[in-house]
Amino acid sequence: MVVERKFIQDLIIKRSISKYMENALTRAGFSRVEIQKTPVITRITPYVMNPGRVIGRGGETIDGLTETMKKKFKLDNPQISVADVANAKLEPRLVAKSIANALERGINPRRLIHTAIKEIMQNGALGAEIVAKGKLASKGARAKKMKVRLGYLPKSGNSSKLVDVAQIASYPKYGAIGVTVRIVQPGTKFPDRDIKQVALPKSIAASEFRKSAPYGSPRPYAQRSSSPSYARTSNNAPHQPAATPPATPPATSSTEKKPEAQSTNKQE
Repeated sequence: MVVERKFIQDLIIKRSISKYMENALTRAGFSRVEIQKTPVITRITPYVMNPGRVIGRGGETIDGLTETMKKKFKLDNPQISVADVANAKLEPRLVAKSIANALERGINPRRLIHTAIKEIMQNGALGAEIVAKGKLASKGARAKKMKVRLGYLPKSGNSSKLVDVAQIASYPKYGAIGVTVRIVQPGTKFPDRDIKQVALPKSIAASEFRKSAPYGSPRPYAQRSSSPSYARTSNNAPHQPAATPPATPPATSSTEKKPEAQSTNKQE
């Protein structure tokens, strides 16, 4: 029982350190943290987008993190080494954070999820899944669930441990939305099968997200379908096409000679 409690306590400490790093290094683009405990030191490696923010001027920020690890988590001789993220499109936490921020700005969720999973697969991922649950529609609508999945993605067994998972909560004005991202990294070897990269479906390959077009905004005039103009009528009256004005006859000049009228009187 003593050994089991020790393992459980180590997992709780690792979870607490990961949660603290996520809150403290949000502006640095925190992705994940690796903790390796040895008899001599405890090596902590956070992966961030901007390592300069973690190190600080003259190492001031990283020294403060080291002191916090000693006092708050009771770690003996902690050593923090910052690592840079190789590809942000293959980091589940960064992808989920980007989707959550876009949902808070009112972006179309379907187009947003399709574009995100398209970028993940184009960067070499063997499998990916994005799930969004919550108030995806407008005010007063029921909660919905939207899921897009591509490639090979195990959900159970030891193979599921090879999948990177991240969960982020978004809080738009209509209600909370939970975003879950799962990614199988390129080059992952599964014991039961060989996985190859899959082709994108046409519906996802043609998707494109434009940051300048928020959800619900009208389309540009050039993209609107051409339709006949309609006259304004009352709410009860049916719509009728606007009446076109009658064509005016061409104006005749005053210099033109009018034909002389034929006289009906016979000459005597």
